[in-house]
Amino acid sequence: MEGGDAWLLTSTVLVLFMTPGLALFYGGMVRSKNVLNMLLMNIYCAGIIPLLWVTVGASLSGGGSGNGFIGNLDAAGLKGLDGSGLLLTAFLMTFAVITPALISGAVADRMKFSAWAIFVPVWSLLVYTPVVFWIYGVDNGDGSLVGWLGARGSLDFAGGTAIHVNAGVAALAMVLVLGKRRGWPREAMPPHNLPLVLLGTGILWFGWFGFNSGGAAGNTALTATALMNTFLAASAGMIAWLIVERIRDGHFTLLGACSGVVAGLVAITPAAAFVGGLAGIAFGAVAGIVCYLAIQQKYRFGYDDSLDVVGVHMVGGIIGGVLIGFFADTSILGQGDPEAFDSGLFFGGGTALLVEQVLAIVVVLAFSFIVTALIAKVIDATIGLRVDENDEQAGLDGTEHAETGYNLADLGAMGRG
Repeated sequence: MEGGDAWLLTSTVLVLFMTPGLALFYGGMVRSKNVLNMLLMNIYCAGIIPLLWVTVGASLSGGGSGNGFIGNLDAAGLKGLDGSGLLLTAFLMTFAVITPALISGAVADRMKFSAWAIFVPVWSLLVYTPVVFWIYGVDNGDGSLVGWLGARGSLDFAGGTAIHVNAGVAALAMVLVLGKRRGWPREAMPPHNLPLVLLGTGILWFGWFGFNSGGAAGNTALTATALMNTFLAASAGMIAWLIVERIRDGHFTLLGACSGVVAGLVAITPAAAFVGGLAGIAFGAVAGIVCYLAIQQKYRFGYDDSLDVVGVHMVGGIIGGVLIGFFADTSILGQGDPEAFDSGLFFGGGTALLVEQVLAIVVVLAFSFIVTALIAKVIDATIGLRVDENDEQAGLDGTEHAETGYNLADLGAMGRG
């Protein structure tokens, strides 16, 4: 196995590990009566999405079509794929797994699991698959980009627009259809287990090195660039969030530190191998500040985004995508093909790249929001989206799953029961 294939294999495992990491990150932030529900919502994605991906998703989102809007079914059911093709398909499959899982944080504490079980594969097929093709779809004959947004010149190295903006605005659509949690914002609903949140953050940070640099497998310079940018952005996001939090609220918090790490990681994702030097610090710092301010807006506008998916993932993805238009540096991203992309405004380029970045973001925002809202409305009109008031009050772990995350009765007995 060559070095590039070995790193791609490693990255595949790293990105898959991010899904249980996300489950712990979100699980610690919900109330204890809903922790198992949140864990199951996330891990369910690792069960259903691979089955969908290998049958039709990978083929439709990958290439083989010249129409610019959707791939064909030439590779459906893994048909015709050699070892390298299977490895790449598996790597991309891990991204398809975690993307709908991101949405779960917004609908926490009140969505029926049966509705979630239907929503995830439907959303992945109708929203995620075409968006991925628009940005990354290629002609299997010559490898040229044919997805209409990518072919126009927009850049998204590891999924800032295709994953984070896409899932973030879908989360907004879901919460608007689903409605607020009972008692929000009147009642305090703090995280029940911050150590779990920190554990989940560590796993996400660890896995994100594969998320952002796995796509550069085979090119040592680009892999190293993406890895360093990922590290710097996460660190800068943490520090920036803590500073603005201390100024505005008077305290440094663990939840703030963890949120800043994720905001920085989200922002650098689309630009991971397109910027160099200390640009990763700028991406992380801007995201740490702006995403902190963005999550406050849910109280102003009255939408109940339970775990701040909109404020961190949608806003962070937008920040990263737009900043590419300023910081993209062809001396970094164009190694081996310096004419492949335009530089950003700060590196001698004009406004062309910035315009393409904004266009891609606006298109994905509009498409994902509208289609997600329609999917949610259809599910709500058939089996219903949310649990009833009594079940919500009692907690979803018991009412939806007949389980409990913490057996406190046995703990109280100290083994002498």
